Amino acid sequence: MTLDLSGLAVALATPFTSAGEVDFAAFRKLVRHVVAGGVDTLVPLGTTGEASTLSDEERDALITACLEESSGRAVVVGTGHNATRQAAALTKRAQALGAAGALVVTPYYNKPNPDGLVAHYQAIADAAPGLPLVAYNVPGRTGLNVTPQVLMRLWENPQVVAVKESSGSLAQIAEVARTLPKGKTLLSGDDNLALASLAVGATGLVSVLGNVLPRETSAMIAAARAGHALEALRLHQQLLPLMDALFVESNPVPLKAALKLLGLSEDTVRLPLAPASAATRTLLAQALCLAAEGTMPGVK
Repeated sequence: MTLDLSGLAVALATPFTSAGEVDFAAFRKLVRHVVAGGVDTLVPLGTTGEASTLSDEERDALITACLEESSGRAVVVGTGHNATRQAAALTKRAQALGAAGALVVTPYYNKPNPDGLVAHYQAIADAAPGLPLVAYNVPGRTGLNVTPQVLMRLWENPQVVAVKESSGSLAQIAEVARTLPKGKTLLSGDDNLALASLAVGATGLVSVLGNVLPRETSAMIAAARAGHALEALRLHQQLLPLMDALFVESNPVPLKAALKLLGLSEDTVRLPLAPASAATRTLLAQALCLAAEGTMPGVK
């Protein structure tokens, strides 16, 4: 059950054709682009991958394609659902297809109490024995914040090996780091807080930005982890306008627009999301040029 999640993981987008079907050729191209950028872990079928809009058949095909294009990188599949039975079934299926781990968002809408949350993750672990699980705390989307005190209960489950922290609170992230048990991993879930999170004890980032500029994002994380603070800060400041631009509308709407600018995929999203506004596209084009110091080929 060993899974090294340190370094850079990328929450992969799911490209769609202009007709709204999964574009598997573009997805494979995106995975190869990310792998070539030197990332450590691939995370398909999360929020960025619009997993809630995908059928079981589409999920299976995307997991298989990601594994085939991974070049040996660990593939940690998003398997969260607000119904425990469905989350357990999705996790079991991901394990059967060859996933190295599962990213499991806390149940959204239901707002479970701590006992229910602990039982939720236990049921998922029972359905996929031995599979490492990454708890995903993103209260802005789920309506539930996993406090450090509740997280300590989740750590008692040996299969819960990491947390992706997207609370947006550096104080909470620092407290999670302070109380982190040996053998567990803290991952930043926000690009713009990655450097600060690493400074207080995180050891990795699950990134949206890494879809667009994997090499530069990898370099920032590597510099921070190696103690090269000035270089990490330089890269953070270079990339920050693009980090911010990728979230001016709901993720992955701006990301899809950025991928189209780079010629990596169409900008199609599935309802209830709608494509990026003209203002967002202009902002993204400007931020891309700044992030790549004006040397980004294909931006128009």
